[in-house]
Amino acid sequence: EKGFFVNDIAFRTDKPEEQAVINYTSGTTSSPKGVMIPYRSLWSNTRFANDSLDFIHSGDNMICMLPMAHTYGLAFEVLNAISMGFHIHFLGKTPSPKVLLDAFARIKPKLVLAVPLIIEKIVIKNVFPKLQQGAAKTLIKIPLLNAVVYHKIRKSLIDVFGGNLVEVVIGGAALNADVEKFLRKIKFPYTVGYGMTECGPLISYSFWTEFKERSCGKVVDRMQVKIDSDDPQNVVGEILTKGTNLMLGYYKNEEATKAVFTEDGWLRTGDLGILDKDNVVFIRGRNKNMILGPSGQNIYPEEIEDKLNNSPYILESLAIEEKGKIIALIVPDTEVLKAENISPEQYNPVFDKEINAINAKLANYSKIASFRLQAEEFEKTPKRSIRRFKYQK
Repeated sequence: EKGFFVNDIAFRTDKPEEQAVINYTSGTTSSPKGVMIPYRSLWSNTRFANDSLDFIHSGDNMICMLPMAHTYGLAFEVLNAISMGFHIHFLGKTPSPKVLLDAFARIKPKLVLAVPLIIEKIVIKNVFPKLQQGAAKTLIKIPLLNAVVYHKIRKSLIDVFGGNLVEVVIGGAALNADVEKFLRKIKFPYTVGYGMTECGPLISYSFWTEFKERSCGKVVDRMQVKIDSDDPQNVVGEILTKGTNLMLGYYKNEEATKAVFTEDGWLRTGDLGILDKDNVVFIRGRNKNMILGPSGQNIYPEEIEDKLNNSPYILESLAIEEKGKIIALIVPDTEVLKAENISPEQYNPVFDKEINAINAKLANYSKIASFRLQAEEFEKTPKRSIRRFKYQK
């Protein structure tokens, strides 16, 4: 009879150190672990997004194509969107190239969050081949005229994302070096961020106009990073981090929790890198992935895979160590090979030639000794990273 009044509503007050979510790691280098994320981490990540993405406004559109069960998608496609009042559009289908292109054209997002695979496929499979054909092949070698070509490519790439694009934020894995160099050349608005589930996820990010090539951006607000190295700006060491974004620990796994933290509370990320004078993070590879060369040299398989994946005939690859030698595991791009009338019987000489060309660009201690062709794509995590540990003997 009295009706319902504002005083009748009671909101629960969360405590910063209280566990909010158990989010499982994606399982790239080992079996997934349950990460206990507190409310302070969710708040800090969302606050940073609100402060840093000031080109997003209430009523804008966001395409949700990352899994919500992963912190990257949860923090920046869901919590960020809700806090800032913009619309979340769920794909409802597997994000195939056609599904994504249709969604971009219809929704016209300002911000796109993506894993490298999406950008790399567009550039390596569609843009690079066209630059080696017809007039474009000549024009890109001529000063001033090449700027016209690059401007047209930049516009066409932005149109691919709906024409309203302000920034693409790439995360979850390293971006191919040649693709990144090309994106810089055409002034495409991309940036690469760095994070992990244990930080809910953010560790570093810079807006694209401030972003340094091959970096992962600047250490974000309320977080610290240091390098376990005698010379953090020049000598690679493990990346350690601490701050408001940090997890409480691993769910029902005290042993793993104890192992991942130093005695003074720094989180061991398992990533190797350097930190420059401007507090910008540069990653060189994963601690668990690093291979020791014959004379103790550090070999980062990701750098070898970068070169392998530049081949139009290679869909994806892994560089692993077996009996002291580098072996390339290769998934052939059968569509491209078929289009060029290359039969399966001709695959071995074709890939022999590709490996020889790649080895010419590698140091002697990191050259590929042999390769094996894979019949199927590698098993992947929900964010489309390869489950490396399943293929390393």
